[in-house]
Amino acid sequence: MRVVLEKSRKSAICEALIGFYKSEFDEDLSEFRAEELVEFMHKQLGPSLYNQAIQDARKFMSEKLDDLDTEFYMADEG
Repeated sequence: MRVVLEKSRKSAICEALIGFYKSEFDEDLSEFRAEELVEFMHKQLGPSLYNQAIQDARKFMSEKLDDLDTEFYMADEG
């Protein structure tokens, strides 16, 4: 599965990156360069971040299911 970055989200990230460059490095970053950096980081980080998020969600759901077993398990009174 390819992780897709929506156009509006990509634009927001580019704007934030341009602001970051200005405030941290006192350098102007063109919109073109910002888009290229975002695309590069997306390709480099996207899959591993996605996979980590899936692992975290699975762990969370597994723990919640374990809690359900503990919470709602009724002992046999026989």
